[in-house]
Amino acid sequence: MDILWWILIIACFVLSFAGIIFPIIPSVLVLWVGFFLYQFLIAAENIGWVFWIAMVIFTGILIFADIIANSYFVKRYGGSKWGERIAAVGVIVGSFIIPPFGIILVPFVAVMVTELIQKRTANEAMRAALGSLIGFLSGSFAKVVIQLVMIIWFFIAI
Repeated sequence: MDILWWILIIACFVLSFAGIIFPIIPSVLVLWVGFFLYQFLIAAENIGWVFWIAMVIFTGILIFADIIANSYFVKRYGGSKWGERIAAVGVIVGSFIIPPFGIILVPFVAVMVTELIQKRTANEAMRAALGSLIGFLSGSFAKVVIQLVMIIWFFIAI
């Protein structure tokens, strides 16, 4: 039976990375399901409070990684507050439109149109849209790194 649980745990960890490309999959939740499967179905004793506290902290960082990166880069590349907001919405909407490419194209186009509507020049709108693309890619990279750290820590802790 342990083999089945381990297969499910590994599947949860792999699925958490799919959530980076398909935001409809809640990466953090899937990671926690894997942790809890081990804790409650396999482990004879608690993994340790240090592990659980660290995972809560990393979870908070994961949740805000996309928002912070997107907001930072759109602003850094001259985008407006509306451009920042539309970039965040564009990532969510884009995950349903031609996945996985929609999560890159939709925010880019949405920010560009938003900035043009706000009477920005085409060059300024393009820079803000480029900022949304860089923000998404950097947020995704950060999420991959953080999730890897969480999974590696899990295997070290057990």
